[in-house]
Amino acid sequence: MLTREVTINNQVGLHARPATFFIQKANEFKSSIWIEKDDRKVNAKSLLGVLSLGIVKGTSVNLVADGSDEKEALNTLAALIASDFTE
Repeated sequence: MLTREVTINNQVGLHARPATFFIQKANEFKSSIWIEKDDRKVNAKSLLGVLSLGIVKGTSVNLVADGSDEKEALNTLAALIASDFTE
């Protein structure tokens, strides 16, 4: 299991379109992936779960991946976030 802290810096946070991009990318991996914010942990492959965290610009979250491609998953998702969701 690997964990990486990332900060969401795009204008709208992890809502609507960026959340959809993030979830689509997360679903490309076999590993289980979660997002942790404060004391909550949700499935990163679930739109409702991700939206329920209310992640706004400037929020730091932990990405957690567990599985055969966990390292690649975290690297890819962190890069997507760093690019402000512009693929």
